[in-house]
Amino acid sequence: MSNLIHFRGASEMPDISVSRGDMEWNKTGTWRTQRPFYEEKTPPCHAACPAGNDIVSFILRMKEGDFVGAWKLLSEENPFPGICGRVCFHPCESKCNRGGFDEPVAIHALERFAADFASKLPQRVEGIRAKRSDRIAVIGSGPAGMSCAYHLARLRYPVTVFESLPFTGGMLRIGIPPYRLPRDVLDREMAQIEAMGVEIRKNISVGADLRTEDLKHFRAIFLATGAHHSRGLGIVGEEQRGVWSGLTLLKKFNLKKRVALGERIVIIGGGNTAIDVARVAIRLGKKPLILYRRSREEMPAFEEEIIEGLDEGVEIRYLVNPIRIQFKGKRKGLECLRMELGGKDETGRRRPVEIPDSKFFVKADSVVIAAGEQIDVSLLPRGITQKEGIVLTQPGGWTGIGGVFAGGDLASTERTVAHAIGSGKKAAIAIDSYLQGNEVEDVLRRLAVGNGSSVSVSPYLHPERKVRSPRLIAFEDLNTDYFEHSARGKERRLPLPDRFKRGREVTFALSEESALQESKRCFSCGTCDACEICYLYCPDASILRIDEGLSRKVDYDYCKGCGICFAECPRGVVSLEEEAR
Repeated sequence: MSNLIHFRGASEMPDISVSRGDMEWNKTGTWRTQRPFYEEKTPPCHAACPAGNDIVSFILRMKEGDFVGAWKLLSEENPFPGICGRVCFHPCESKCNRGGFDEPVAIHALERFAADFASKLPQRVEGIRAKRSDRIAVIGSGPAGMSCAYHLARLRYPVTVFESLPFTGGMLRIGIPPYRLPRDVLDREMAQIEAMGVEIRKNISVGADLRTEDLKHFRAIFLATGAHHSRGLGIVGEEQRGVWSGLTLLKKFNLKKRVALGERIVIIGGGNTAIDVARVAIRLGKKPLILYRRSREEMPAFEEEIIEGLDEGVEIRYLVNPIRIQFKGKRKGLECLRMELGGKDETGRRRPVEIPDSKFFVKADSVVIAAGEQIDVSLLPRGITQKEGIVLTQPGGWTGIGGVFAGGDLASTERTVAHAIGSGKKAAIAIDSYLQGNEVEDVLRRLAVGNGSSVSVSPYLHPERKVRSPRLIAFEDLNTDYFEHSARGKERRLPLPDRFKRGREVTFALSEESALQESKRCFSCGTCDACEICYLYCPDASILRIDEGLSRKVDYDYCKGCGICFAECPRGVVSLEEEAR
């Protein structure tokens, strides 16, 4: 065994071998067999939004406390965030990847908060000076028509909106009660569009006041007259006095006109109109009963609306089909049949089948038919093709007649506010493309969100901006090890006794603290939020910050393609592909 070496001090110790050079000459990237790259993908919430809201981006702003910035991002795609935050059926939430972890993010509540927060600040809407000579006419001031006018104004077109009623809003104003949509919110967001320079001419009806020849000086026309006629049931007695259509009753209530109803109100239908009528009847001091011929699972009304209606005292009887209305004599009410569910029909719902010898009678002082709405074909110009209750259109709403487009409830069976807003935006892009001589279908395909039917106007207005990959981020693409479970933020509601004071909004907005907390629950699927996980874990120090923002890139001179960044990325932003040889 060799002798131990002892040093009496540091001066006797040899110099430590330390390299004064670097290893940059050894480009280990040549070892790589797979290549990581950054690719911002489409979140499922974004693809599911009929209005095309960039949901992850606006929530990222909210995480930073920039609520006004969040509202501005929402307003890029949708002029009605305050309205949608209240009445949209938020399909984005049903697709939220967070739902596979604990509970979906309350996206609609965050949208409403951002819009309401911005409204309290001294915001000045700048008018857009129209620079183009081509004038555009929009017929109807509902969500589709005003969405189209809004985006056309941003594209620098002079726009004139014609409305038959003495106020704007269409079905937003006459079909949705103020306990769901306060009129100050509706007025605020309509006024912002008018402040941009959009001309709105009210009390002008198509046919009576506005003829085809009056529109000849417009280069394009967007028809958005909605579906304002209630569909009948085709049963005996529905023409009698005491039988209302759902839309007529809602219109009278929303315009604060007297509604003469009996004590016992029976509503026929299972959609949102039926639920709204029942909740209005309660606010009028009546006892509403809804008859629906299918089961609860098949009801087309929004689940939240059904729950709120039941909480307020609405009674619903399922698997009941009225066959006769009787108001003559002492016996007033409806003759009905009991039903059972059979196989699925073309809508995917189970078909109601009559049970033999099951007749029974339901007493009623008034009957409201809320079995759906239909369009008024008398308002359509000659040559417009319509089938099964809607105007047939090509991509972007083109009717096949030069310069004439249609959208909203007029041209779709998807009769929701969000779908109407999305169709108005698509029509604005299509009209601009048509007038510029571009292929409309190609333009809309390029702007499609993911592989869905909604489009994003942002890359159309700002072609220099980076466009997301259409690839959808699935829950399996995320690394959930970096997330903690947390409860979904709940919106408070008015106590039941206070709800029935006319006009009071039932649901409260989130507090600022709750909104901030809820925004932080968002996974930011497919979107880099500079979490630095890739930067910290890379063994080759080959993740580079491009700037102080969210941009990152891979230094392929040294990246060995180990895939750690891909495996560790919480949001699925890093992708891997086989290295080309």
